[in-house]
Amino acid sequence: MYNHSLIEKKWSKYWKENKTFKFHDDIKNDKKFYVLDMFPYPSGSGLHVGHGKGYTFTDVIARYKRFQGFNVLHPIGWDAFGLPAEQYALDTGNHPESFTMKNIDNFRNQLQMFGFSYDYDKEVNTIDPKYYQWTQWIFIQLYKKGLAEIKDVDVNWCEALGTVLANEEVLTDENGNKVSERGKHPVVKKPMKQWVLKITEYADRLIDDLDLTDWNLGLKNIQTSWIGRTNGASIKFQVLNSKDIIEVFTSRPDTIFGVSFIGLSIDHEIVKQKAIKDQNVQKYINGVNSLKEYERNKDEAEKTGVFLDLYAIHPITKKQIPIYVTNYVLSNYGNGAVMGVPAHDLRDFLFAKKYGCEIIKVVDSEQDCYQEDGKHINSDFLNGLDINQATETIIKYLEKNKIGKSKTNYKLKDWLFSRQRYWGEPFPVLFDNDGNILLEDNLPLKLPKTDNIKPSGDGKSPLANLTDWVNVKIGNKLYQRETNTMPQWAGSCWYFLGYLLKQDNGEYIPLNSKEAFDIFKRWMPVDLYVGGQEHAVLHLLYARFWYKFLYDIKVVPNKEPFFKLVNQGMILGSDGEKMSKSKGNVVNPIDVIKLYGADSLRLYELFMGPITASLEWNDNGLAGMNKWINRVYRMFDTKKIDDKENKELELAYIKFVSKITKQIENYETNLAISEMMIFVNECYKYETLNAKIMEGFVTILSCFTPFICEEINEVFLKNKNSITKNKWPIVDESKIVVSEINIPVQINGKVRDVINIKIDQEEKEILNQALNTTKIKQLIENKEIVKTIYVKNKIVNLIIK
Repeated sequence: MYNHSLIEKKWSKYWKENKTFKFHDDIKNDKKFYVLDMFPYPSGSGLHVGHGKGYTFTDVIARYKRFQGFNVLHPIGWDAFGLPAEQYALDTGNHPESFTMKNIDNFRNQLQMFGFSYDYDKEVNTIDPKYYQWTQWIFIQLYKKGLAEIKDVDVNWCEALGTVLANEEVLTDENGNKVSERGKHPVVKKPMKQWVLKITEYADRLIDDLDLTDWNLGLKNIQTSWIGRTNGASIKFQVLNSKDIIEVFTSRPDTIFGVSFIGLSIDHEIVKQKAIKDQNVQKYINGVNSLKEYERNKDEAEKTGVFLDLYAIHPITKKQIPIYVTNYVLSNYGNGAVMGVPAHDLRDFLFAKKYGCEIIKVVDSEQDCYQEDGKHINSDFLNGLDINQATETIIKYLEKNKIGKSKTNYKLKDWLFSRQRYWGEPFPVLFDNDGNILLEDNLPLKLPKTDNIKPSGDGKSPLANLTDWVNVKIGNKLYQRETNTMPQWAGSCWYFLGYLLKQDNGEYIPLNSKEAFDIFKRWMPVDLYVGGQEHAVLHLLYARFWYKFLYDIKVVPNKEPFFKLVNQGMILGSDGEKMSKSKGNVVNPIDVIKLYGADSLRLYELFMGPITASLEWNDNGLAGMNKWINRVYRMFDTKKIDDKENKELELAYIKFVSKITKQIENYETNLAISEMMIFVNECYKYETLNAKIMEGFVTILSCFTPFICEEINEVFLKNKNSITKNKWPIVDESKIVVSEINIPVQINGKVRDVINIKIDQEEKEILNQALNTTKIKQLIENKEIVKTIYVKNKIVNLIIK
């Protein structure tokens, strides 16, 4: 057995001292490959085995591409701002900065124990002022282009965290309550002034440009569904005896002749005004507010409402239509108003049945509520048309008569970008006494040091208490700094560019420079990005938005930041449950490395199954990998290795290299490991092994198990250079090209014999050969051959009677 502890320490020291994985941007090499892990939040608990799975996968691909002559960028960094570090600091009495830096050191040491081939000189850290000055610069550009503004909005307020949360940071728990993603604390709606980024202006591009990426369809659908683009029309309904106009959004404007009521959300302005004078309306609003939103959203939930004693005028027929406040119309979709068409919308149908509203069929069907396509009836000039024809016709009519227009609606809301916390990037913004904004021109605007980081609970950030920092005098004029901070997602919106700009002295090439643009032109987009699917509507959406903005202002040369995206599956506990301290099923990777070695852990995590699969941890599988690694080491220790040729082994090696190359290219790392096991079994058949073949094998294996392979390369193969200097083996596949195959000969569909033919041999020759085998001749003697069927290189079938 080899001593994994000694060998891993030896080679870790060697790689560090020799800067083995130092990145050099070879401009002459146009074969580039940018492989990236979603950078971690450096928690106090350190790495977990889930990190190890994804990071090992990208490390295998990075090493493979280097061996193939690619210029490879494979960096790591730290997503270090945000709620987790601040919350932990509050709970323990530590300052988040010292706590975070200590965690980063621990994370880095643990990563090095895994043997990952990162260039640590390329690290980015979102709490580094030299880094976040460019986060602040991007915000300023967003503001200058009108994409950042302060608005009065209903926000998701979390009292326990003392801050506003974006919609994407709010979950619905098993009881239907709105809770924070971080900590599962209660979340309520609250009106506040907030910085908002207008991500909605990029909604169409965020959907359409997914076609430029190689992402799995499931992930694309998650983003598309979250953005929620719906095509339809906006239609104006005049309120009877009033100047008020209700503007509804509908995805089915073709059903306008079937409208029998108008439904409003409890937050609609008309409803609010009515509630001031009508206690029944206010009482109803209070009752609906006590319901959970998901309960109101269910199709099967009871549809309720209150007649507002108001009528709308149908814009075409001029009929008077009753107006209701309802529990199923939500303010965050459309304009908080719907036109009720009971015959062709289930929720409208249920409501109409309860309150006796007229049900007018406008699409021909025998069903009471029909939501599919068909010919229009009871619809004046739309009669006889299908949905598409009727929709096109009615929109033209609405626009011509100025009573409506074509409109696309989105579920996506603008990004609430303020946080009432300490641990985040300061906004580079000042206000004068009249509320006018002055942008900070001396970046970075550093986060001031303070021990008073507890949220105030009144909606103000802890920075508001630092009066010396808040109050600024410029010339003879007084200003106050913005005291909110940016959300934890800000720094991760562009960090993949930061790696390309990071220099050995810790400085960054200016993001807005020509030098930066030229680097981005050479390296973007990221070729392979690996991380969890849970980031689909947070980081991945925000980063794409910022990148598209940077494209618009000509900072980057292309439209999408990540070409190929792989979501690694989770590693579950041995009980099949998600690992958590409370369940006692957490596996500490550092404990595993100490016991079995990093190579065993790396190999096991990738052998468990496809990279995208979520699979259960099994200690026996880990022990099996350790046993196999020892078998490989023992093979080199006991077999004679020389230059003697071995034709059988050579052919097995050619097949092995050919197959495993394709498997790694297809990211089938579990199958690649199986292929290596098969080849080792082949090697054990021989007492003497060819040195060139063994060097090629160890080079391939080193992508997966770098420590033991460096040792084998030095001790048994007598190479003075690191194995990382090797090239991927090239083999002559023509030596294993199959020129002959066996195909079955059938009689009346039943296999009766087998013949050996040359691939693509003439059909006439093959039929002659089939008819003249001893067995077939006997079986067709005195029989009439009615038909002969030949499927090229597959089968011969003789039909006889």
